[in-house]
Amino acid sequence: MKFAIVVYGAPYSHQASRSGYLFTRAVLDMGHEVHRVFFYHDGVYNASKLAVPPQDEADMQADWSALGATHNLDLVVCIASALRRGMLDSTEAARYDKSADSIADEFSISGLGQLIDTTLEADKVVTFGV
Repeated sequence: MKFAIVVYGAPYSHQASRSGYLFTRAVLDMGHEVHRVFFYHDGVYNASKLAVPPQDEADMQADWSALGATHNLDLVVCIASALRRGMLDSTEAARYDKSADSIADEFSISGLGQLIDTTLEADKVVTFGV
């Protein structure tokens, strides 16, 4: 079965990120395919390479990045949500003449067309957060 995952929740203010990560990992461990993980609204904060969680908490960006690298996942951050929240990749940082980027390399930034494509390609779409 082919899954699409949509994460709406920020990593440290909502359980959505951790639940989405654990679900995605479990689905992959069971041999299913994940077409794409799309981070939307506050979910874009999962891609922040600048966040430094306390040592006793999960590092959600590192967890998602490692899962993405291990399983060659398409981890997509919504561009509109990202720009509103100051989340920029190197291309967007250059476009808006900002001094730094904040999105980890394992994530890509794209538009809602990727979310629409994901829902069309997947057998099941599972969302985490509101």
